[in-house]
Amino acid sequence: MTSPLDLVRFVLVRTSHPGNIGSAARAIRTMGLHRLALVAPEAFPHAEATALAAGAGDVVDAAAVHATLPDAIADCRLVLGATARRRGVVLEELDPRGAAHRVLDAALAGHEVALLFGNERSGLDNDEIKHCHAGITIPADPSYSSLNLAQAVQVVAWELRMAWLERRADAAPMHGDARADAAEMEQFFAHLARTLEAIDFHKGRSPERILQRLRRVFLRAAPDARELRALHGILADATRMARLARDAEPGDGV
Repeated sequence: MTSPLDLVRFVLVRTSHPGNIGSAARAIRTMGLHRLALVAPEAFPHAEATALAAGAGDVVDAAAVHATLPDAIADCRLVLGATARRRGVVLEELDPRGAAHRVLDAALAGHEVALLFGNERSGLDNDEIKHCHAGITIPADPSYSSLNLAQAVQVVAWELRMAWLERRADAAPMHGDARADAAEMEQFFAHLARTLEAIDFHKGRSPERILQRLRRVFLRAAPDARELRALHGILADATRMARLARDAEPGDGV
């Protein structure tokens, strides 16, 4: 790694227009960033993407294409999503400058980082936002807040470059326990969901809403691998105790 920016990827989710892929590639390339990932693009590869990259064809050619968002961010320990507003998910909101410093903190610690940008028409949906540790909201004029995809990418990329230029003279890698990556967190959330069912926690309440709230708690806490192992152990013991309690109940007619 020659720069912490090498650990940052821009992830375009369900992109409708291939030209926006090329324009986004140009936007990040001008800011010294190189990593582009695509999740289920409607048309890629495509000549329009290459044409609008305007010299950033290397970024387009190297773009990783994934069928699903979890695949695209599985190794990431920080995931931020660009979103214009909250959509039923309580999510910490950062402006692009604050997000840039959060990204650099993670990258200087050696963590992979993903910055998510949604479909041009609908943005990120709730199932995509739930993977994010925080949201990035660009404080545009509320009377005309329409930014196209490449413009939003450019704003975030510029702030990230400026933050790095300010820091790099005295930036030193930070050390410590590595926080769990996205794939490890998803394994934990699946285990948590199974355990809540096993102990009959919901009792008629919405499992989806409860899990959304718990996701926010644990993503905000950013547990490391050792802490996550302890949490898995707690869940396993809770499941075991629930099973023992059920087995100990007297049977009908006995």
